[in-house]
Amino acid sequence: MKEIILVKYGEIILKGGNRPKFEKLLMDNIRNAVRNIDNIKMNIAQATIYITPQNDDKIDLICERLSLVFGIVSVTKAGVCEKDMEAIRTGALEYCKNALMPGKKFKVEAKRADKHFPLTSVEISMDVGGYLDDKIEGLVCDVHNPEVTVKIEIRDYAAYIYCEQNKLSGQGGMPIGTGSKATLLLSGGIDSPVAGHMIAKRGVEIDAVNFFSFPYTSERAKEKVIDLASILAKYTSKINLYIVPFTEIQLAIRDNCPEEHMTLIMRRFMMKISERIAKQNKAMALITGESVGQVASQTLAALNVTNSVVSIPVLRPLIGMDKKEIVERSREIDTFNTSILPYEDCCTVFTPKHPTTNPKLVNIEKSEAKLDVEELIEKALAGIETITVYPKM
Repeated sequence: MKEIILVKYGEIILKGGNRPKFEKLLMDNIRNAVRNIDNIKMNIAQATIYITPQNDDKIDLICERLSLVFGIVSVTKAGVCEKDMEAIRTGALEYCKNALMPGKKFKVEAKRADKHFPLTSVEISMDVGGYLDDKIEGLVCDVHNPEVTVKIEIRDYAAYIYCEQNKLSGQGGMPIGTGSKATLLLSGGIDSPVAGHMIAKRGVEIDAVNFFSFPYTSERAKEKVIDLASILAKYTSKINLYIVPFTEIQLAIRDNCPEEHMTLIMRRFMMKISERIAKQNKAMALITGESVGQVASQTLAALNVTNSVVSIPVLRPLIGMDKKEIVERSREIDTFNTSILPYEDCCTVFTPKHPTTNPKLVNIEKSEAKLDVEELIEKALAGIETITVYPKM
């Protein structure tokens, strides 16, 4: 039986006159996701994208890749047959027979998108359900608590048959490219990759900035961040990663500023540098993994101090989440095991014993004035290493 992939999308349906633009971006992102797997054929109708792989052996891999594409709510392998009841009956038996084992509770659900088809959805379900019950000994019809749901969709050009239990959930959200661009401050920790994923899910293209303090942080720490970026790139196609040399700035802060102000001044430098990188690359916002009260630099007073040095929006999608929720998200997107590798990032270098938790902006600015801020920033920008990171599959 010929097999096809049915891709369903959600929010795009609500976009009115802009819907074709969003659909085109989604289809471009789909082609990008499978560019090194298969030369697929694709068409779109009735809020469904129909994908025909050239190589049947790759169909499961294609489905897995598509389940990571933002904008898609479900991905389903389906059998295709003529819009004829005899073909639909035998097709359902053939395509779903491995799931319909004796003793299994099952039901059939039909959707008649083609209203010219002579049977109603209920009549199709009853007809095919009776046929399967007759052909497979020991099946149990249970419309309330089925273990297997056979789905039949009657559409304009064909009938499609699949088992609901084999459907892959998608990422949802909006296609990358529909929400402009933002720059993620990507550390080697748990939080920032989750923040990047959450904003990318809204269709925002992501660049990333990492601050690297060699020799206080090792090459393994840099490799860890690159690995995190490559995991995020599974969802975004690619990420431009900017590695900023940060050692000279941290040493200057350590040698000239009060210890309790060190972390906040360091964060202010990070924000200033990230904003310049963002503006150079036409990004419209910064993204951080900050959550209120998680550490001393993330109290509301501290966030106000760091916000004050940038003029573009700072997106903090984790702001009201606790650590347990963030960890769960990191496991879902597959960044957790990389984030917990024991290679320190620059945020753990020169950490003060007693950082201020209720800072006054005027005091932080007074401490910062002891530094040649502009010269330090210019040196850091001149030493940036740029890496284009592709998906880690």
